Amino acid sequence: MAMTNPRGLMISAPASGTGKTTVMLGLLRALAEDGLTVQPFKSGPDYIDPAFHLAAAGRASFNLDSWAMGKGLLDAVAAQASGADIVVAEGSMGLFDGVAKPGETGHGSSAETALRMGWPVVLVLDVGGQAQSAAATALGFRMYNPDLPFAGVILNRCASPRHERLTRLGMERAGLPVLGVLPRRGDLTLPERHLGLIQAVEHPDLEAAIAGYAAFLRDHVDLEAIKGAAVSSGPNGPSSTALPPPPAQRIALARDAAFSFTYPHLLEGWRAGGAEILPFSPLADEAPAPDADLVWLPGGYPELHAGTLAAAETFRAGLRRHAETRPVHGECGGYMALGEALIDKDGTRHRMAGLLGLVTSYEKRKFNLGYRRAELLAPLPGYGTGTTLRGHEFHYSSILEQPDAPLARVFDAEGVEGPQTGSVRGNVTGTFFHLIAEAGS
Repeated sequence: MAMTNPRGLMISAPASGTGKTTVMLGLLRALAEDGLTVQPFKSGPDYIDPAFHLAAAGRASFNLDSWAMGKGLLDAVAAQASGADIVVAEGSMGLFDGVAKPGETGHGSSAETALRMGWPVVLVLDVGGQAQSAAATALGFRMYNPDLPFAGVILNRCASPRHERLTRLGMERAGLPVLGVLPRRGDLTLPERHLGLIQAVEHPDLEAAIAGYAAFLRDHVDLEAIKGAAVSSGPNGPSSTALPPPPAQRIALARDAAFSFTYPHLLEGWRAGGAEILPFSPLADEAPAPDADLVWLPGGYPELHAGTLAAAETFRAGLRRHAETRPVHGECGGYMALGEALIDKDGTRHRMAGLLGLVTSYEKRKFNLGYRRAELLAPLPGYGTGTTLRGHEFHYSSILEQPDAPLARVFDAEGVEGPQTGSVRGNVTGTFFHLIAEAGS
């Protein structure tokens, strides 16, 4: 008998910075407090928000990405909602924002995710500086794709009862349900830094913040109406594709404030495939497990901890011993940490592991953002030469030296080849992109 997927919603907005993350976290916690098992998802290539979702819902959040993931993998990720009472997904950027050229199944927009899953959209609108005119914006989003299910709007940053009355008038005229009205409050913003939000592990009092968001939403949002608007996407056939398999049996995974950006569906796939994940902290000067088959350094913020990493002799010695006979791989920040040196924003040069010749600098910020398609010129743990991978890159570093053999030919979403080829030297590999999936999966 076919299983019916849990009912769900997509929390989205016309643009970034409208308050949808506050709404998302408050809603996840409020629904969980009401006794529901809540499954969070994130549309698009974000590795910071899912950690906040986990803290709010008590259940791991997963990315759904129509550019990087094929239909089988999207189904396998969506199946992680099994056993939940309700799904709440958070969009990225604006509702219809994606790249110009399609990838595996689409352009990477939140609207594509909502449409594919059958989740009605809750549009979070910043109504600051306008009243009835906000309805024209909402109506445009409602009508841009008439096939997209639409639950209603939450009005954010409302200045006064009069402002609310006028804005509601516009919504009534446009025939758009108002699911909540949030008054303007400056104390509800999550701390940010150059890559967006700080990491969940770094928040000084995350539990109190999320509890505050939940209380705020309870006071100003119709939770019953939101629950009632959620829709099940109906029976799903069995997925022909599982989550990505593990690249090794025993994986030593760097895990601390400097290295934490790993896509949850990868870790879940590794565990489901029987791999043992052995976390260790380079910042605490811990060496990877000596009996690990693979060392994996995820992305993160090594530039904020460069001095600590430079002094971590036990970590560096353990890494070198491992690399003599077994593979080591680094992504973005992990790649930089495997290099020769990292120059911080003040121009100070810090010695890194020296397993690759890469030298990167943050002295002059260079914005690197976007999807990446990589054709491997050499093996990467779990993937052979010639394999095409899809991933995402987001950092502000500049390459000063990249002397090792290139790991891959790397193209952006438009098909333009770039200089961020990654590196390979012996058993050590590194990429600037964060792996999401093998192409075609």
